[in-house]
Amino acid sequence: MDYGRYKYEQTKKKQEAKKKQSTFQVKEIKVRPKTGDHDLMTKIGHIRKFLGRKDKVKVTVVFRGREITLSDRGRQLLQRIATDLEEIAVVEQYPKFEGRTMMMVLSPK
Repeated sequence: MDYGRYKYEQTKKKQEAKKKQSTFQVKEIKVRPKTGDHDLMTKIGHIRKFLGRKDKVKVTVVFRGREITLSDRGRQLLQRIATDLEEIAVVEQYPKFEGRTMMMVLSPK
């Protein structure tokens, strides 16, 4: 058997496997606990676009200064986003605190 031909076939198999692989990115959307309704709907529109492209979305609520006392409001905000997008997205990681941020990860269905 020709070794050069063998190496060529191996590289072709690798290329085919790579072509069939599905790739995704993790996009991040940042909101604040006092974000208004219209701004939130705009952000949800961006999230829909990202999920339509089969990307995962990390939604982050950033608390600054005394806003840290509004943690329940941030959790409600993330819950609202999750319920608005439940027909096209699945909550992969439920809301959790990390320092002064609360985050949640959504992935497409």
